[in-house]
Amino acid sequence: MDKKSRSVFEKQLQQMTQSGLKKETHVMQSPQAGYIDIGGRKVLNLCASNYLGLANHPDIVKAAISGLYERGYGVASVRSICGTQDVHQDLENRISAFFETDETLLYSSCFEANTGLFEPLLGEEDVVLYDTMNHASIIDGVRLCKAKAYRYRHNDMSDLECLLKASSENMLRLIATNGVFSMDGDMAHLAEICDLAEQYEAMVMVDDSHATGIMGDQGRGSLSHCGVMGRIDLVTSTLGKTMGGATGGLTSGRKVLIDLLRQGSRPYLFSNALPPVIVAAAIKAFELVEAADDLRARLRENTFFFREGLERMGFMVKRGTHPIIPILFTEPQQAQQMSQALFEAGIYAAAISPPVVPEGGERIRIQISALHTKAALEWALQQFEAIGRLLELIA
Repeated sequence: MDKKSRSVFEKQLQQMTQSGLKKETHVMQSPQAGYIDIGGRKVLNLCASNYLGLANHPDIVKAAISGLYERGYGVASVRSICGTQDVHQDLENRISAFFETDETLLYSSCFEANTGLFEPLLGEEDVVLYDTMNHASIIDGVRLCKAKAYRYRHNDMSDLECLLKASSENMLRLIATNGVFSMDGDMAHLAEICDLAEQYEAMVMVDDSHATGIMGDQGRGSLSHCGVMGRIDLVTSTLGKTMGGATGGLTSGRKVLIDLLRQGSRPYLFSNALPPVIVAAAIKAFELVEAADDLRARLRENTFFFREGLERMGFMVKRGTHPIIPILFTEPQQAQQMSQALFEAGIYAAAISPPVVPEGGERIRIQISALHTKAALEWALQQFEAIGRLLELIA
């Protein structure tokens, strides 16, 4: 690399460090759990999407081992050539039954599911309408297609309706939204979105990654929670959070749309099929999740307890009921300072900074798990209060 180029990049990194926006990585030496080992220390983990605590569940580990021995480590091919095993179809059928949809397509991640969704379905004469707070993968997917893109204000149904009216002359229209928004933990107004879509003849896709497994009847996600099962055209989600926490994504929905994605979705056509070990474990994860009402109840109790404690202390907490609990700060350095002090006290609660959140939206995003005990959460709240007062973040 030439000196000029190196100097430019080093300056960018230096500015990130000075502004408190540089992201540091803590390396785990243990399985994902309520407590994890980092640097020889055991710390309480408050920033994993392991909502039901299944990431190291013995039944999932056992299923993964069986899948490894029975179907091998990898398939060394894409699905459309010689990478489709019977277990891939078994998992897709299981997911379709779970979401009550026609068909399902597996991807290596939900990011790929979202980036590969729009381009095969929409052309220059079509329109995508999407929430300003959608996940980056939806935004990137929209950018990759040729359809006109209109953003509506976050959860603003009046703004969405205005855009639907303004685009009435376009051929196809697709409304794209998260079910749960990953940085704030709030939910989309899916029933109202479906009403508008039916009134103005538009399709709807929902990224359900942070709701699958923990919301709705038997954990069937935001679609079930909002009473819109059967009204959504496409749902995407991940196997990398509640559903075992490994990797993998999916798109599920109307048969005609899944058939088109199977023929033209570039991440599906050009990425290796999911390894059999992941597929076998995911099948077991769906079985466990459907029967996990006790874990979902414990998750709700833990979430309410921790939210109420933080709010009582005076932290700026985004209101809601989801186990994502964002604590907002007025300065980016404050989030970093709070996160570092918590880590030194034995709590891993990562600071989130741009571009993951908008400028001025720096935060610590707490993620509660059913694995957390009441005693651990009580102790954590004591640390939050002591450190918050020390840093003069609360009175």
